Amino acid sequence: MTSDTHTLVHLCTSQEWLQLQNDGERRPPSLAESGFVHLSTPQQVQLPANRLFAGRTDMMVLWLDPARFTAEVRWEPGVPADPASMLFPHLYGPLPLAAVLAAQDYRPGPGGEFTTPRRGAVA
Repeated sequence: MTSDTHTLVHLCTSQEWLQLQNDGERRPPSLAESGFVHLSTPQQVQLPANRLFAGRTDMMVLWLDPARFTAEVRWEPGVPADPASMLFPHLYGPLPLAAVLAAQDYRPGPGGEFTTPRRGAVA
């Protein structure tokens, strides 16, 4: 399976996914605090997942079509512990439900760590 460089992903809890479906858009705290919604590529999402949500079993990965965003995406550095050349996509506006291609449970492995997800069920 080849990597889809055009698909981005967003981490949220199952409760936040239900809220997004109800509201039609997602406005996580980072949007008010930092001005953007944190996104990742499928190949890098395990880095923030393990840093922020290690061991949690209520996480979801949302597979996104950036062409359906209504705000700008900027590729910017993550945290200092990330590889120096790695840039993460940041969405400078709310995440619209229309951009979600699929949603799936994102569970850690037996050791509590997340790995690179494979695209699953259609939302």
